Amino acid sequence: MARRPLIVIPARFSASASALRFRADVNAYKLMESVFEAGGEPITLHPTLPADDDEVRKRINFADGVLLPGGGDLAAHWAGQEAHDSQYDVDEVQDAFDLAVARVALEDRMPLLAICRGLQVVNVARGGDLIQDLPDAHRSVHVVGDLTVSCYHHQGVGRPGKGLRAIAYAKDGTIEELALDEHEGWFRGVQWHPEDTADTDPAQAALFEGLIRAARSPRSW
Repeated sequence: MARRPLIVIPARFSASASALRFRADVNAYKLMESVFEAGGEPITLHPTLPADDDEVRKRINFADGVLLPGGGDLAAHWAGQEAHDSQYDVDEVQDAFDLAVARVALEDRMPLLAICRGLQVVNVARGGDLIQDLPDAHRSVHVVGDLTVSCYHHQGVGRPGKGLRAIAYAKDGTIEELALDEHEGWFRGVQWHPEDTADTDPAQAALFEGLIRAARSPRSW
């Protein structure tokens, strides 16, 4: 029986967890379950410094694919912007690590699924910027194209980075999905949270299935 493709997911730092005595490295259960149900083996990766590309490349080289998950705000300075008063849960270590993971995964053509903050990370890693404070409407369930999606984000994609192109919008024009042109690897980047409804919505489950199919392909990086 073929082994499950290994999908690395950078952890999110948590101040506490009921099952642990100390600060924790965590990932959302629904996210891990969505990867597992699609046929992958989700691996939580500890974010740490130094987060230079060469060091991160060594750490994720074993993986068959990468998933950049949601989380707190990305510090505005990474995109050359000023911080907004509503900025929350910023962590410079997570930022630096996620940005390096995004650069390495794309450069090495590793299958990459970027969700919510993960999409914002990819956009900034490619030289784009962010809307620093979106209305509360983007922390609810709403329609993107023909999909009803679970969407909880405070920041959003502003100017798309190099090679990135908006392919889906919320009704108010907010960018909800980016494609990466002239990229030889597999990439999907969405602003909503497909894991929230992947167990009941085949369209959302298909995002994780696509990642796993790409991760099963022979490595070319």
